Amino acid sequence: MRTPPVSPIGWRSHGLLFLLAMMYADNFVGRQVIAVMIEPLKQEFAVSDTAMGLVSGLAFAAVYVLLGLPAGRLADHLPRTRLLAVSSLLWALATVACGLAGSFAMLVVARMAVAVFESPSTSTSMSIIADIYPPQRRSFAIACYTAAPTFSTIIALCVGAWVVNAYGWRSAFFAVAVPALLISALCAFIVRDPPRGRFDLTPPRAPQPTVGLLASAGELWAQPAYRCLVLACGITTFSAYAYAMWNASFLVRSHGMPLQYAGILAGLVGGICAGVGALFSGWLTDHLAGKNPRWQIGIPLVGHLLGGSTLILYLLWPGDVLMQVKGVPVPSAMLWCALTSFFSVWWVGPSYSLLTQLVPACRRATAVALQTIVSTLCGVGIGPLATGLLSDALMPWFADESLRYALLLISSTLVIPMALLWRTYRHLNGLAKVDAYA
Repeated sequence: MRTPPVSPIGWRSHGLLFLLAMMYADNFVGRQVIAVMIEPLKQEFAVSDTAMGLVSGLAFAAVYVLLGLPAGRLADHLPRTRLLAVSSLLWALATVACGLAGSFAMLVVARMAVAVFESPSTSTSMSIIADIYPPQRRSFAIACYTAAPTFSTIIALCVGAWVVNAYGWRSAFFAVAVPALLISALCAFIVRDPPRGRFDLTPPRAPQPTVGLLASAGELWAQPAYRCLVLACGITTFSAYAYAMWNASFLVRSHGMPLQYAGILAGLVGGICAGVGALFSGWLTDHLAGKNPRWQIGIPLVGHLLGGSTLILYLLWPGDVLMQVKGVPVPSAMLWCALTSFFSVWWVGPSYSLLTQLVPACRRATAVALQTIVSTLCGVGIGPLATGLLSDALMPWFADESLRYALLLISSTLVIPMALLWRTYRHLNGLAKVDAYA
């Protein structure tokens, strides 16, 4: 395998990465802030847990799934920074519309509009990151990008809970829209699009005939290693989003905490530990994979094993109080919550980095978009909704504890991505043997 060309990584690359991370963080705040609105929204609109799973997940994911692949295709053919400028502006306007919703149906429609304009963001950003950092530094760069939303959980849950409590849930939506306007202006007038394929390990191919959107996606899906990796990421987010979206409500119902304190704890503990875990796993992967590429699979596997185990302990831990911090009761279960958040994100940086290496630059955004579609459908769409359905179904037997057992059932699905990651490793190992023989 050829060594990628040596090229300096300067402040422009780091600055662009920071801007992309801030965009992703703001998008994620817009998703996660609903977690601290569940109880007030249920009261105002008189809806069930299942309905809240719809507005917090499926209403967003259904539209995202439909438009994610065309958005990735656009990113492969249009100036990427200009595409992000337009989508950020329209995303901000749709978020404001969420705050202006006068009925539950209007809120659902507004959430669907948010999904429309957010659809290009992840695939476009990943395509750009792959062109400003070489493979041996890419896991940590992607970890920095994906760690921003985990740190933004602190804003979404802590600050969001305070804003919702003090000023109402509508004001929280208005506040989330403001940073997107500034990001849109920077992408439109300041940032330049980097050259595509700058750090590709293989020489550029001769121009290929243009294929249709579905044909291009089909060719990508036909690659066994890519397919298994994408499915592993998607099913991981199924339980991850369910846990993230319902964690504050779990603390309210099973540990008797006020909503504001539950949001603060879930945001601080979950956000900080997940952010540190993402950065650490990205650094560790770059360090170990340089010596043995198998660690791009090994790090996610270890993270799933440890994160899944600590999540089960967290959900089953009794509701005793460990300490009081400035009047805020801290359950002893939060120790397991911290470990769960730290380990559960170990898959992100290595998996995305490996994905960008499996496809050529001209299809990178489409490949990431296809992965994002699967993850969004499984995670944002089905995860929170399935948890709400299970919680409602278990209510006759477990009452307020039904959410605890619903989350336990959802978390058991982590064994599936572990098996898929192992299959990915087997496919990659087979390809390596073929290449060596050739």
